[in-house]
Amino acid sequence: MLRNLFQRLIRRMTVEIDKEELKKRLTPLQWHVTQEKGTERPFSGCYNKFYEKGTYTCIICDQELFSSDTKYDSGCGWPAFNEVLEQGRVKLTKDTSHDMVRTEVTCSKCGAHLGHVFNDGPKPTRKRFCINSASINFHSAGEEKKMTS
Repeated sequence: MLRNLFQRLIRRMTVEIDKEELKKRLTPLQWHVTQEKGTERPFSGCYNKFYEKGTYTCIICDQELFSSDTKYDSGCGWPAFNEVLEQGRVKLTKDTSHDMVRTEVTCSKCGAHLGHVFNDGPKPTRKRFCINSASINFHSAGEEKKMTS
């Protein structure tokens, strides 16, 4: 009984995406990163050296993911955060692609690939969420959220 309830809750919390519509809405890079688990070139993303106050959201479903308060310059070439906005906003999965062992970060709501997390960040979390700019949107503090078209 609890298992059925849990499964119904998960289905309600996740979003189903029409892949054809999504492909029309996204740039080729955004599609490659979020749907094909790609990575943008280091130091090329618009949010790498971007430090305005606000919230970063998933480019696919607009779920709030990270706060600018946890963003820092890690020197890695991608936006880095030491904490997720709220537990459960991202899903962490072992990734053994490219002959490496890493932890993939995906949006818990729509499954979009966001980047990877490493254990070499600053205190107190020691986490470095290394996130592709192509997988996120930014909403300034006080700005009302809008879906990207």
